[in-house]
Amino acid sequence: MTETAVPNAERPPLLMRLRDVVTEALRFWEPLRIVYNAVLAIIVIGYFIAAWPASAQALTLNGALILFILAVLANVLYCAAYLGDVFVQLSGFRATWLRVRWGLFLVGTAFAAAITRFFALGFFGG
Repeated sequence: MTETAVPNAERPPLLMRLRDVVTEALRFWEPLRIVYNAVLAIIVIGYFIAAWPASAQALTLNGALILFILAVLANVLYCAAYLGDVFVQLSGFRATWLRVRWGLFLVGTAFAAAITRFFALGFFGG
């Protein structure tokens, strides 16, 4: 049983509905991308400072490029949340999902933070 049973005659066309769902997903996820990146940056900076002065050896062009690549990959992986979000919003569970999707953000950010910690430990010699 779905949360809201809407007769087919009252449903908007799929492309209009998809547009609204994608807009809602962008409105939710993009401001949180700043928080996500801040959490990961704090972890990297924290481990950099904690390993000082040994971490200064990572301050090379190659070190900066590796950090850049890892930051871009982290943001590409962040986009995976859109797939689940849009899929569930198009289902009959949209209303509930809009209230609980914070959980996906928290779990995803915690998972990314754990991975970032291990990379920072390896990168800065912790």
